Amino acid sequence: MEKLTNKEEGIMHVLWKLEKAFVKDVLAEIKEDKPHYNTLSTIIRKLEDKGYVGYNAYGKTHQYYPIVTKEAYRSGFMNTAIDNYFNNSYKNMVSFFAKEEKISVKELKEIIDLIEKNN
Repeated sequence: MEKLTNKEEGIMHVLWKLEKAFVKDVLAEIKEDKPHYNTLSTIIRKLEDKGYVGYNAYGKTHQYYPIVTKEAYRSGFMNTAIDNYFNNSYKNMVSFFAKEEKISVKELKEIIDLIEKNN
């Protein structure tokens, strides 16, 4: 799976939410740093080239839809992040979030309970 830019990823979040959308629909969902219509259209076509988006043609108009699910993208993104930043160690990742105080003791206990229930 090819890496997405921040803008491409933001547009994918909109497409995952809408499921099917014309460029104007995507544009209407963007609240901050709204791109020009033509710029957005170009980015969506790049997502199509990268294999993330498909479309249905209605004359000259295209309705776009995600080909890659949010779950599949998240899985690939997390695996790459864990590999690149935490030496492929989930322990290192959880330790990082604990040290940064991004995860509470209660949440850690809930994670342990989930792990124990699944084993």
